[in-house]
Amino acid sequence: MKIGSMIAIHDPNDPRIGVFLNQRDAWLRAAHNPDGSQSPDLIDEGYFMAEGVLVVEQLLKSKYPVESVLVSDQRAESIEHVLSQVPVDVPIYCVTREVMDEIVGFPMHRGILACGRRLPNPDPIELARVCRALVVLEDLSNHDNVGSVFRSVAAMGGSGVGIWITDRCCDPLYRKSLRVSMGHVLRVPYAVVGDLCSSLESLHSMGYQSVALTPDNHAMSVDEALKLGIDRPVLLFGAEGPGLSKGVFDAVNHRVRIPMTNEVDSLNIAVAAAVSIHRYIQPQ
Repeated sequence: MKIGSMIAIHDPNDPRIGVFLNQRDAWLRAAHNPDGSQSPDLIDEGYFMAEGVLVVEQLLKSKYPVESVLVSDQRAESIEHVLSQVPVDVPIYCVTREVMDEIVGFPMHRGILACGRRLPNPDPIELARVCRALVVLEDLSNHDNVGSVFRSVAAMGGSGVGIWITDRCCDPLYRKSLRVSMGHVLRVPYAVVGDLCSSLESLHSMGYQSVALTPDNHAMSVDEALKLGIDRPVLLFGAEGPGLSKGVFDAVNHRVRIPMTNEVDSLNIAVAAAVSIHRYIQPQ
């Protein structure tokens, strides 16, 4: 691909790059921000942003449509191998580093953003039918943790493992979650679930066995639970601090802890998820 075929943008207020404007401010207004203002002036929830070369590459390989790409002229030549993968009908806007920082609203060291379009939320039960294991995230509000869980599922679960997130969980397609996941949010199938308790009953009827991870010392250890022969696991994780809601905690088949020293009372959700996925889900 020739660099000269890109569309040069000199004005940060050019309407053609409007979707990239003020990413930080857009996040503060977004409905999927747990602390958002819920103002009517929301960004178009049909879009999401992929930031950085590796994440943009994952977007280009994924099922998600690409609307446009914004790249700094300083990076364009060195990442020509990525830009050459952009469909010919997708505009690539090229700007100076200074103009890019002004457009986005913060220093963009990675030098490339791509705008993707969201797809309809899959039916959670239909997703479960085609999976051999599930990871469930209830009301997580930390984007780093959500992104890390998706990366762990991709790395240690692979094909046939899906993720359910509750409707109060932060957005996996938010720019930071995508970046932390190294773009694997775009590969791992996931669905948003409303009533988790009743949905758990449906999973149990399908042969799934639910495992709630908890720091409670009265729960069985990971090794003890392994001896039960959990063939089709559902691993459930709640928000740091409150953990899983009582209704969900009471509805699971098994309550499991990861043994640790007395000096530490719990693990970060991302770490606990990685350990549990490694123990209960075989990669494919």
